Amino acid sequence: MKEILAEMITRAAFKAHEQGVLPSDAIPQPGLEEPKQEAHGDFSTNIAMVMAKVQKMAPRKIAEAIVDNLEDPENFLVKTEIAGPGFINFYLRPSLWQRVVKGILDKGDEYGRSQIGAGQKVQVEFVSANPTGPLHVGHGRGAAVGDALAALLDMCGFEVEREYYINDSGRQIRTLGLSCWLRYCELKGKEVDFPQDCYQGDYIKDLAKRIQDENLADLDSMQEEDAVLWCARFAANDILDGIKKDLKDFRVVHDVWFSEQSLYDDNSVQNALEHFEKTGDIYEKDGAKWFKTEDRGDEKDRVVVRNNGLTTYFASDIAYHKNKFDRGFDRVIDVWGADHHGYIARMKAAVDAVGRNKDAFEVVLVKLVNLLRDGEPLAMTTRGGTFETLADVVNEVGADAARFIFLSRHYESPLDFDLELAKKQTNENPVWYVQYVHARICSIESKAKDFPVSLDFDWDRDEEILKEIEEIRLMKALARYPEIVEGAARTLEPHRIVFYLRELASAFHSFYHDHMVLKEDQTPVLTKARLDLVTTVRQVIRNGLALLGVSAPESM
Repeated sequence: MKEILAEMITRAAFKAHEQGVLPSDAIPQPGLEEPKQEAHGDFSTNIAMVMAKVQKMAPRKIAEAIVDNLEDPENFLVKTEIAGPGFINFYLRPSLWQRVVKGILDKGDEYGRSQIGAGQKVQVEFVSANPTGPLHVGHGRGAAVGDALAALLDMCGFEVEREYYINDSGRQIRTLGLSCWLRYCELKGKEVDFPQDCYQGDYIKDLAKRIQDENLADLDSMQEEDAVLWCARFAANDILDGIKKDLKDFRVVHDVWFSEQSLYDDNSVQNALEHFEKTGDIYEKDGAKWFKTEDRGDEKDRVVVRNNGLTTYFASDIAYHKNKFDRGFDRVIDVWGADHHGYIARMKAAVDAVGRNKDAFEVVLVKLVNLLRDGEPLAMTTRGGTFETLADVVNEVGADAARFIFLSRHYESPLDFDLELAKKQTNENPVWYVQYVHARICSIESKAKDFPVSLDFDWDRDEEILKEIEEIRLMKALARYPEIVEGAARTLEPHRIVFYLRELASAFHSFYHDHMVLKEDQTPVLTKARLDLVTTVRQVIRNGLALLGVSAPESM
């Protein structure tokens, strides 16, 4: 309806110009919004105010010229009003909203799909936690955000690939190996001074015990450095297997698992450094090698090779992101923790040096989760081993509740996640509130099998059947869904889907409170119309939950 109205407004404006009423032919694309107050109509436009400067006329005069020239051959409008300084309010025939029901019934699971991203190849890299410990709830929020973003982009026609970057090289992996080796030595009865910067969690002790009990390697005959290296590889692989399982249980599946170590094994890092030395982007100072990121928008240049000859993480990140664009991605989206904010400028500088537009590289920063139990905070530290893992949370509240709540606020906002609230089967629990609507409608549809409905019902006939205010509100809410999906994809904001689903659930509850779907004293035609209406509500809730990776139960 917005597209139809926009075309009507544009035609009216050009007609007014041809008549000489509007001096300029500079007619902008009309913007249409739903008024906050229903008394102001179904849609409103401020185009008259937007045009005032170009037309050199009072907005209200422009609005009058447009309204006077509006053509409505299909009788869409009940009336049109000019309000305030020049807003134009449109009141549509209620029966027009019934087209929404038919459209959803026809499209089913495809309702909300668009092609705004057709032909564009996008990579979404997310989670990418170091394989030095189990995933915690912060990783869980990043996993839910990244997966939902990928689903949204896919729904809007983008060719999407999900990727996990395995940080399996460098100091943290060696620290993991040292932690495991020292715990193994303790099991052997050796007195060990366990450093504070090693990983303290019980999972390290469990790994060491497995090495001993299963006799996985003859560490006692190895030089310490070799033993630490073996422990690092074993521990990282074992932890990564656990990460993959935890993500699968959380309904997150990556298309590609990319190893940082592979960038060193195939000389990608070295080749990238040599390339940028030749271009002059890398220079030497104080025995180290520096990348000229300041010239490309960073606050200062960054070290890529230390004065001891070892490369920094930035060096491998440069090679990695060059690799991404070499694979043909038009857009690269990284989902990072909020504490990596200072890293964005240097990576955009690297992308620019690679020869790609900085805007082709986007970063989504996800704030940590405050995990609560009955309002009381739970402490979480990875190295200290006192954290609640993602697996613990999913086992306790389920993947549905965890994903929905992780996505219930903008990822740049702090999130309080109360485990007890997530388990409640009441309207206080946001996922239960939405899923219950789906289950209730499934129950209505089941009962309808034994109820008289019109068998020759036809939504194409121009007849006003659903005309109660609650019915119209519900149809309007359903009509907004494709726009919500497109907006969430454009802005990379999956929480918009959560907000929408809660609003749709509320609109359904208001309708259902005042109007029974299956009622003995109503006509079979009205019964069929209301049954189709709630079926489309169920369909849209199912579609929206699918984007979030949340199930739509048929009974609760």
